[in-house]
Amino acid sequence: MGVLDSFRLDGKVAVVTGGARNLGYDMAEALAEAGAHLVITSRDISSAREAAGSLRKAHGAEVLPLALDVTKPRQVAIVAGKALAWKGHVDVLINNAGGGSGKSPAHLFERSTKDMDALLAANLNGALYCCQAFGRIMAKQGCGKIINIASIAALVGRDRRMYSRNGMLGQPIDYAAAKAGIVGMTQDLAGLLSPMGICVNAISPGGFARGQPKGFIKDYSHATPLGRMGRDGVDLKGAALFLASPASDYVTGHNLVVDGGFSMWK
Repeated sequence: MGVLDSFRLDGKVAVVTGGARNLGYDMAEALAEAGAHLVITSRDISSAREAAGSLRKAHGAEVLPLALDVTKPRQVAIVAGKALAWKGHVDVLINNAGGGSGKSPAHLFERSTKDMDALLAANLNGALYCCQAFGRIMAKQGCGKIINIASIAALVGRDRRMYSRNGMLGQPIDYAAAKAGIVGMTQDLAGLLSPMGICVNAISPGGFARGQPKGFIKDYSHATPLGRMGRDGVDLKGAALFLASPASDYVTGHNLVVDGGFSMWK
């Protein structure tokens, strides 16, 4: 197999949770370009169907859109069953679903415990439920790739002055807790599943420019060695394809940081 061929996913089935927009859609598109069949989930089935239509039109991909709230273990189990029944195998899982900061202030002393619990459920528990359900399928197959989407919030404390001086709410501590849990889960899950032929890795994206105040984008870019924020549609695709494809068959338990150097620069 040539090195470029090792990035192909022809005939593989890849599940992307939260794959209807932003980074989830970007990663789904990268896998579609490499030949994968896709299962796209979203809490809103209309969003999943719209994304599926776009992927079919742009890349000729076979796409199964499904509604999924990853905080509901029963729903996760049902979706895993539907994904398996679709083509008879599931080869890649990208745990991207998350978000949901809630309406209470981001500052720890003012944040509601209800919003903390909801964020942890969406960003940590949901990924764990998906790893359980799809991990069972992959273990029976004797092969598979699991990619958990973490964040540089798991790796560094944030200078919240960057947010406050630009009129932004900032990032809640519970988000960092959830994403640090994703990194730890990834490493231990790799220890459990790698002997079964399943590679388990994480990606920790940095900040992506997405309509933030110009002052924040300038501040963040100044704090990043590459001098800019991440670009939707561009900067996460290669990392996702690498970890999903045979090109990374000897990589497991790794957290791939995609942040322009933000987390290593002081």
